[in-house]
Amino acid sequence: MESLDILIIAYYLIVLGVCVEILINTYTPSKTLAYIFLVLFVPVGGILFYLSVGVNYRKRSLYNKKLKFDKAAFPEFERQIHEFSKEVLARKQNEIDYYYPLATHIAAENLSSLKNELVPLINGENKFPELIRSLKSAKHHIHIEYYIYEDDSIGTEIADILMDKAREGVEVRFIYDDFGSSSIRKLFIKRLQAAGVQAFPFYKIRSIWFANRMNYRNHRKIVIVDGVCGYVGGINVSDRYINSGNNQLYWRDTHLKITGQAVMHLQYVFLTDWNFCSKQKIEFSPAYFPVIIPSELKGDKLVQMVAAGPDSDHSSILYTMVQAIALSRKEVLLTTPYFIPDKSLLDMLKIAAFSGVRIRLLVPGVSDSIFVNAASSSYYEELLEAGVEIYRYNKGFVHAKTIVCDKYLSFVGTTNLDHRSFDLNFEINALAYDHEIAASLASSFEEDLDNSEQVTLANWQRRPVYIKLFERLMRLFSSLM
Repeated sequence: MESLDILIIAYYLIVLGVCVEILINTYTPSKTLAYIFLVLFVPVGGILFYLSVGVNYRKRSLYNKKLKFDKAAFPEFERQIHEFSKEVLARKQNEIDYYYPLATHIAAENLSSLKNELVPLINGENKFPELIRSLKSAKHHIHIEYYIYEDDSIGTEIADILMDKAREGVEVRFIYDDFGSSSIRKLFIKRLQAAGVQAFPFYKIRSIWFANRMNYRNHRKIVIVDGVCGYVGGINVSDRYINSGNNQLYWRDTHLKITGQAVMHLQYVFLTDWNFCSKQKIEFSPAYFPVIIPSELKGDKLVQMVAAGPDSDHSSILYTMVQAIALSRKEVLLTTPYFIPDKSLLDMLKIAAFSGVRIRLLVPGVSDSIFVNAASSSYYEELLEAGVEIYRYNKGFVHAKTIVCDKYLSFVGTTNLDHRSFDLNFEINALAYDHEIAASLASSFEEDLDNSEQVTLANWQRRPVYIKLFERLMRLFSSLM
C-alpha cells in the first residue's frame, strides 16, 4: 500500500472520529448537522474549525470546576438568597400578578430584592458621566468586568480613575475578556497593575486565533462600587458608544444603574468570576456584601438578576425570556442587535402573536456582519406571517438588549437573542418589575421606531431569489454564529 493511500485512509478515519465526537457531544440538532456538514465537505478546514471553536466545554472540566467552586464559595450568601427572596415575593405577590410564576422560577436560584433605585441610561454619552461619578466616589472597592475594553479616550479616562483609586488604598479589581479586549492585553494591563489595580483576563487565550475556548466568551458588563451601586447592560468601554459627533456611526445602546439590594447579586457574580480567573478565594464578607438597612434606601423597585453561561446547569436566561413572553397578555417589545433565535424562543414569539399579543421586534437595519444579517433575515418571513411586527433601525447601529412586557416587566442586560448568548457566552440580565422603568424603556423604544423602517410581509416576500437562497444557506450555519 502506497503512502498516499495510507494518508487517505487515516484522513477518513479522523473524519469518522470527529463526526462521532460531534454526535456524542453536540446537543442541538441544527448545530450537529452544521458541524458534520463542515467536516465532510470542507477538507481539513472543517475539522480544524470544529476543534478550534466547536468542542463542547459546557460539561468539561474547566467550567465544571467553576460551577462547583461557585457553589462552594458563598454558601452563606446562597442560603440568604433563598430566605430573602421567599420573603420578598410573598410581600409582592399581588403586585407581580400573572408574572408571579416567572418570579418564583427565578427566585429558586437568584436573589429577589425589593429596595432598589433604578436609572436607565441611554447610550454611552449618558452612561459614562454617571459611571465616572460613581467610580470617583468609591471608598472601599471597585469591581469592574467588561467584554470589550479599549485603550481610547474613555478607556484611558476610566483607567486613570482606577489607578488613582488604587493608589488611595481602594481595592480595585478588573476582569476583561481576553478575546473581546485583545487590544489591552499587554501594555495597558501592565500599566494598571503597576498602579495597584488587580487585573486578570477571564480566561487567558494563548494563541488568540486558534484557541478553542475563545468560543466561550465572558460577555458580561458589570461594575460594582462599594457593594451598593452597580451597573449592567449592553455598553462596553469604547469611544464608539459615545455619540459625540466624531463617530461615523451612531450607536444606540441601553445600560442600567442600580443602587440597592440587587447589587449584592451583581457582586456575587463578579466575585465568583474573579475567584475563577484570579485563582484567589475571596469569601462572603460584609465588606463586599454590606448590610443594607431598608429604611436607608430611597428606592422601592423589585429586581431579580439572572446570570448564565457554560458553567450553568441549564439555559436560565433563555428560559426566563421564553416564560416572560408566554405570560404576557398585551405587548412585548424586543430590541436586539443579533437575532438568531433558539427554536423555543422562535416558537414562543409566534404563539404569542397568534394569541393576540402584540409582538414588536427592533433589529439593526444593517448588521456589522453580512453573514449574521442574512441568518437573522431568514427568520423574518415566518414571524411576519404570524403577525410579529419587525422594524429595522436606520439611524445607526442598535446594540441595546432589552425586553419590555406589558409595560411592567423589563429586561436590561448583556444577552443578545442568538445562540451564542444562550449557549456559549457568560451573560447577565437584570429584571425589573416596575411600571415606571418599563414606561421609560417603552418610550425609548417608540423613539427608536421613529428612526426605523417597518418590514412588511408583502415587500419582504418580493426579495430576489438569490438573496433568499443566501439567507437560507446562512441559516444552516446560524447555530455556529
